[in-house]
Amino acid sequence: MRQIVHALAIVASIALAAPAAAVTRPSAPQGALTLAPVLEKITPAVVNISVASSAPMSRNPLFRDPYFRRFFDVPDMPPARPRLSAGSGVIVDAENGYVLTNHHVVADGDEIVVTLKDRRELEAELVGSDPDTDIAVLRIRAENLAALELGDSDLLRVGDYVLAIGNPFGLGQTVTSGIVSALGRTGINADGYEDFIQTDAAINPGNSGGALVTLDGRLVGINTAIVSPAGGNVGIGFAVPTNVARAVMEQLIEHGEIRRGLLGVSIQDLTPDLAEALGVAAAGGAIVTRVEPGSGAEAAGILAGDVVTAVDGRPVLDAGDLRNAVGMRRVGDRVAIALLREGERLELLASLGSPEHGPTLDDPFESPVAGARLRDLRPGDPLWGETSGALVEDVTPGSPAARQGLRPGDLVVAVNRTRVTDVADLRRALAQARRPVALTVQRGRGRMLLVMR
Repeated sequence: MRQIVHALAIVASIALAAPAAAVTRPSAPQGALTLAPVLEKITPAVVNISVASSAPMSRNPLFRDPYFRRFFDVPDMPPARPRLSAGSGVIVDAENGYVLTNHHVVADGDEIVVTLKDRRELEAELVGSDPDTDIAVLRIRAENLAALELGDSDLLRVGDYVLAIGNPFGLGQTVTSGIVSALGRTGINADGYEDFIQTDAAINPGNSGGALVTLDGRLVGINTAIVSPAGGNVGIGFAVPTNVARAVMEQLIEHGEIRRGLLGVSIQDLTPDLAEALGVAAAGGAIVTRVEPGSGAEAAGILAGDVVTAVDGRPVLDAGDLRNAVGMRRVGDRVAIALLREGERLELLASLGSPEHGPTLDDPFESPVAGARLRDLRPGDPLWGETSGALVEDVTPGSPAARQGLRPGDLVVAVNRTRVTDVADLRRALAQARRPVALTVQRGRGRMLLVMR
């Protein structure tokens, strides 16, 4: 009984959050609560996607033996075996037949078939795909298509009610409901651009590429991943926000690929340790550790040690935020960079460069604490004649330096932004510096800040 009362309370709360048209219909018994009207409107735009591909057969080591192959008449290459997979997609442009889905749903597909809710089966053309955001765009050609309106995912709040629609386990179109559990989730795809919506609406295998929709029928996310120890739903699902998907889709339609603009900086998180060491009064941000020569960042006047706090007015809480904000912009775009420099707030305009003709935006480094045995640079050292500083000659295993991340070959070039040219200079700077201390370290061609308490 307690479970029944709890379920009724949930349905009632959904009803209060939804427009009247979304929760009632004339044919329903008087007083009944339902989401059927909004679902009747939006579900025709959610499709099933079947993908046929070829998987190479595993190669037995014996096949590499020419005598074995000759004796048993084994072909040089075993034939590939067919592989079928399925997912979901969302029609977002009925006139042109554009369908949004996940990259991993259609990756390596030889043939892609889209099945509509009315059971029409259509061959799909792959317009383009972006593994970094896990977004792909398909195109189908048919009459009387239904499309979902793209909502503004930036307007979502934790606690908003949402519906997840897809084709889990090949059962056919299925609808589940829940709330937005969190926003701006990262750590799901470490190599990509992450700004996921988290929801407890049930998402299972086969839901990938399906729709995450608000109760007024607007698409706010493309379902992409789940956290599950057993492969089923445990109430932790993730969706790519539509504002990210829209930016990717526009470039894929226009160019067939993503042409990401690059700022030309190396960055890392502004941690509390670094903020204290550098005297920066900021709760978060991305600290610039290196500015690439000839980059848009250099032309805009961005300097190593600057703390980026916003891009085009949108807050930057860590290095991942900056990487996402820049990675979703095009080559040639101008962005407003808000930053802190020596306690002063500045806003600079930077033009984003091309990866073919400019530097890359490095992944953020971890924030270590450092200490080491050092010596001056000598002729024959890799950086001799190019720069100056104190070279890490050796790191004792198990020492604080080893545990905290400093490596042999690192070059310490500054202490709390004050330049040092040799070991003696470094010792004087350390003696005068307050703790914690931020060391600027050059490792190869990149630079990072390490904290020593």
